[in-house]
Amino acid sequence: MSQFCWPVRVYYEDTDSGGVVYYANYLKFMERARTEYLRAMGFEQDRLRQDQGILFTVHSVQVDFKRPARFNDTLEVSAEISEQRRASLTFFQEVHRCGESAALCRGHVRIACVDSVSFKPTPIPDFIRSEILRVC
Repeated sequence: MSQFCWPVRVYYEDTDSGGVVYYANYLKFMERARTEYLRAMGFEQDRLRQDQGILFTVHSVQVDFKRPARFNDTLEVSAEISEQRRASLTFFQEVHRCGESAALCRGHVRIACVDSVSFKPTPIPDFIRSEILRVC
C-alpha cells in the first residue's frame, strides 16, 4: 500500500463560476485522501489525539495545477509518503480524472506531528513509524 487512492466525486459546491473545481478544493480532496490513508493503516485522528496526545497538522504545501476538473467528474486522489522525518511526513499526492493517466493536479504536503495541547512539534510515535515502514 505504498500508494493509496481515494475516489472523489466533484459536486456543484466544489466548482467556481466557470464550472471548474475551485483551486482550494483540491487541498480538501488531498486532505481526505491523507486521512483515509492513515485510517487504512489503523490510525484514526481523533483516537491519536485522545489516546496519544498528538495531532497531525499541515506544515507546508506545494501544489501544481495542470488541468481543470469539472462538475460531476469522478476523480482519484492518491497519497504516498515520500519522506519521513522525526516529527513530520511528506506526502506526494496527485489528482486524476478516473480512467485518465494525466494528472490534473499534483503536490507535496508536509504534515507535522504536534502535541495536542501545546501544538509544539513532537516525535512521531514508534508504533506509527513501524506501521508506515511496514506498509511503505
